[in-house]
Amino acid sequence: MPWIILLLSAVCEAVWATALGYSNGFTQVVPTVVFFAGLVVSMLGLGWAMKSIPIGTAYAVWVGVGAALTVTWAIAVGDEPFSIGKVVFIGGIIAAVIGLKLVPAKKADAVADAPGAASD
Repeated sequence: MPWIILLLSAVCEAVWATALGYSNGFTQVVPTVVFFAGLVVSMLGLGWAMKSIPIGTAYAVWVGVGAALTVTWAIAVGDEPFSIGKVVFIGGIIAAVIGLKLVPAKKADAVADAPGAASD
């Protein structure tokens, strides 16, 4: 469930990032409201997911998926030009996110108990 919440939060990140661009410096009411709503939902979901997913992994996935979706949307609606290079690098971001999900997480206690680990 934490991974689903994290991915939904990343979608909300893409929503607020896009709305921020459309808000024209917070002068457009609807995009400004969407920005703040998306921001709150995105941060709440990210914070909740970080209870179960390591902070570095959660943040990297949240930013990566959000950035990839934001660029994809901008290309789809014509706000940003399409290029093969962008597609390749967005694919790289998504591959990295999948890789972070597949790499097993180690518990902090297990790392601290490992041979050669620094002790107080």
